Amino acid sequence: MAFDSCAAALQQLKAAAKAYVGPWGFGPNGDFRWFGAEQAGGSAVAARANAADGAAAPGYSGTNTHEAGVDEPDLVKTDGKRIVTVNQGNLYVIDPATRRLTGELELEPGADGFGGAEGSLLLQGDRALVLLRQGWARTAKPAGGDSVPADGRPAPTSEDIVGPRLIMVDLSGTPKIIGEYRIDGDLVDARQVGTTARVVIRSAPRLTFPHREQATDEQRTAANRKIIEKATVDDWLPRYEATSGGRTSTGRVGCDRVSRPAIYSGTSLVSVLSFDLVGATLGNGDPVTVIADGDTVYSTATRLYVANDQRWRVLPALTRRNAAPDPKDGTTEIYQFDTSGAGAPRYIAAASVPGWLINQYAMSEWDEHLRVATTSGRTWGNKPDSTSSVYVLRADGTSLTQVGKVSGLGKGERIHAVRFVGGTGYVVTFRQTDPLYTVDLRDPTTPKVTGELKINGYSAYLHPAGEGRLLGVGQEASDQGRVQGTQLSLFDVSDPAKPTRIAQYHVKQGHSEAEFDPHAFLYWPAERLVVVPLTVYAPETVSGPGVPGKPGGPSNVALALRVDDGAFTEVGMVDQPLGTERPGGLAPIRRSLVVDGVLWTVSDAGLKATDVSTMKTLGWLRTV
Repeated sequence: MAFDSCAAALQQLKAAAKAYVGPWGFGPNGDFRWFGAEQAGGSAVAARANAADGAAAPGYSGTNTHEAGVDEPDLVKTDGKRIVTVNQGNLYVIDPATRRLTGELELEPGADGFGGAEGSLLLQGDRALVLLRQGWARTAKPAGGDSVPADGRPAPTSEDIVGPRLIMVDLSGTPKIIGEYRIDGDLVDARQVGTTARVVIRSAPRLTFPHREQATDEQRTAANRKIIEKATVDDWLPRYEATSGGRTSTGRVGCDRVSRPAIYSGTSLVSVLSFDLVGATLGNGDPVTVIADGDTVYSTATRLYVANDQRWRVLPALTRRNAAPDPKDGTTEIYQFDTSGAGAPRYIAAASVPGWLINQYAMSEWDEHLRVATTSGRTWGNKPDSTSSVYVLRADGTSLTQVGKVSGLGKGERIHAVRFVGGTGYVVTFRQTDPLYTVDLRDPTTPKVTGELKINGYSAYLHPAGEGRLLGVGQEASDQGRVQGTQLSLFDVSDPAKPTRIAQYHVKQGHSEAEFDPHAFLYWPAERLVVVPLTVYAPETVSGPGVPGKPGGPSNVALALRVDDGAFTEVGMVDQPLGTERPGGLAPIRRSLVVDGVLWTVSDAGLKATDVSTMKTLGWLRTV
């Protein structure tokens, strides 16, 4: 519900926060938070295929994303005519036809291998929206011109805005910055549908709780409550600053844009911003805010979901006691927004499901229902009692109501990968062996497990590879559950009752970024080609021809395999030229994309062009 007024909002936020605050501030029973936007991978930070076959359009590959038609920010983008990447505070534009660097723009002066925010971008025509996770702006002296309140409210004048920095870049000629936006908080994630980008921000009240060395916990808590009592509504609401055309406007999220669920702590807010990527300016982001936390984002073309992992409330204490969590604490809250229009999203409904999500792949909307896969219980210690479930939810007024569920998957294990394809769900759990479950979800009221495959190791990411086929990338493991290096698996799931693995490729001592960030995974259907980045710590043990590098030392390559019906065939390995070292070690290959028959691999050192058919090097462009 919305608040009646700013005064009512402040009164209720104070009451909720004072009930929640402890001796060390906003943390569970004096413990600091262990989970948040930065730690969630995801949300970090994660994604899936741009379409069921993984192709964005004929002739070039797009970012590996969760839903067709819903783009996700990543460190490199292509539209077939250009390749745009951000690296260590700079943006680079490459012409894939001539294999030349055609543009370069410094986004963060002075950034190097040790500093600068992690960058990603979205691409729309001649515009790129760059998202930097950290940035700051002193609102008292805006850099671009006169300061003008954007909404008629008093703007902050003495403190810094610390949070993500969004930069709009014009690519029609020499790349140039045409707009910037900063807001208090942390960048959770973003999604793009058509020309509209939705950016999700998590923020907290700007309150400082000093440490009192000689006080008791009761005294510290009482002092912290006094600090909350003196706070103003401006201490809760995120401030923003927008710059365009040499003019800077400042403001904050309005009380009329804030909604609250039935139960809330007042310690965090989630804001969804909207930007027109072809507009003249970025504007104020048209924010919509919910008093909640959030660390995982999933979106379709018309709905956006933000999920909140609640484990930080209990994990620090539980791991010390080797105890089981209270079911009401080990839950995930999910917030649904309507994004079917071009304007601000509309908050629709909320849900709470037992357990926690592995990433955004644990959510999927199909036939007006949201499917959610979670793990509940204790996964650590000698006698784990965890189990996994799939819940089916449907919007009913302001609630997402459960209409069906199937539970009891992987007892004593946790989910490592989920993939929903139409009316079927695929769930991988693991502790010592890797059960791959197939779940029939065609009837949302009676979901059921129809098949199970037990093999060693696990898949951390699953990807459809044509009718009845599923690709997996993860880790091989011993009978005791000890991981033994990256493995790729090809599953035959044409018979849901009898899933089978029909091909495997194992790289001993290997690890791949694709295991925890699906943006690093490439499947190119035209060539039935799979490409994943690979770091191998003992190259002489690799199956196949081996990885370039010094025996016993780390090597960073991109592994290319062809997927035949029942086998993997090694096509080759791409490595970066000598001299790509950066402080702390070799720069790993992080992404791969295909443009007009050329495989482009991207690292922090540069981009390399390789012929897809022959694996012959065609060009190398250094960006550091």
